[in-house]
Amino acid sequence: MSPKNAPAPILGSISKYRKNHCDGFTLIEILIVIAILATLAAIAIPAYSNYIQRAKIARCIAEVRMLESEIAAYQENNDKLPDNLTDLGRGNILDPWGNPYQFLNFANVKGVGKMRKDRNLVPINAHFDLYSMGRDGKSQTPLTAKASHDDIIRANNGSFIGIASDY
Repeated sequence: MSPKNAPAPILGSISKYRKNHCDGFTLIEILIVIAILATLAAIAIPAYSNYIQRAKIARCIAEVRMLESEIAAYQENNDKLPDNLTDLGRGNILDPWGNPYQFLNFANVKGVGKMRKDRNLVPINAHFDLYSMGRDGKSQTPLTAKASHDDIIRANNGSFIGIASDY
């Protein structure tokens, strides 16, 4: 066989094919991939954010229970409630949103003005209030106030610990 009649090598025909066709992705293929990724992100980001908020609420509830136990131990040892969380050595403890926990010993308060109240404006605890101001970092004494809806509260003398809007 002469070199003129020899079959063309396979690699040579592939390289000719590549020269005649596009090597990369088409614009439509890239746009489809971007649309799929955007759709997945639109679904995943809110779900992840919701998960993070639920985890922060669960952590806050656990910390309020822990503080409640420490307050009870302090009361048992000292025959009185602490004046503030600093008496427990917890004056600088922050809730999951970076705000200090709120504690109010009713023995140090005149009247019910500063006490947390339910929708009937009745104090929700008998001896002290312990709560987090929640995600927005704002709070008002009545739980019906919009600023208090996201607070994590201790109510009914510890029978309820959770989101104020659920109380």
